[in-house]
Amino acid sequence: QVLLVESGGGTGEAGGSLRLSCAGSGRTFSIYHIGWFRQAPGKERTFVGAISDSGERGWLAPSVKDRFALSRDIAKNTVYLQMDNLQPEDTATYYCAASEGYYSSAHGYDYWGQGTQVTVSS
Repeated sequence: QVLLVESGGGTGEAGGSLRLSCAGSGRTFSIYHIGWFRQAPGKERTFVGAISDSGERGWLAPSVKDRFALSRDIAKNTVYLQMDNLQPEDTATYYCAASEGYYSSAHGYDYWGQGTQVTVSS
């Protein structure tokens, strides 16, 4: 089992940046692929991006791929989501999740963090 804790959310203005962190506990964290999802009020949870267990592969949803970036610090058991040029439509609760597979569907993920809120004003 792995525990995930997100941090780094907050309030920002359009055009600004935030970096979210997903810290994992447990010696097995390194075997998991990590996905990021977001959910706005009244909407479904949607895929933002995913990074492989090694950190060497990653992909981002088309809506964010030109503005967001993924990275992984193996030694710190932490995955990062760098978000630049934030827009009001990025406002949501952001979740990280762990899976032994490499998926864009939330159904593929076994462990979830509690979420961190990102609010972007225009």
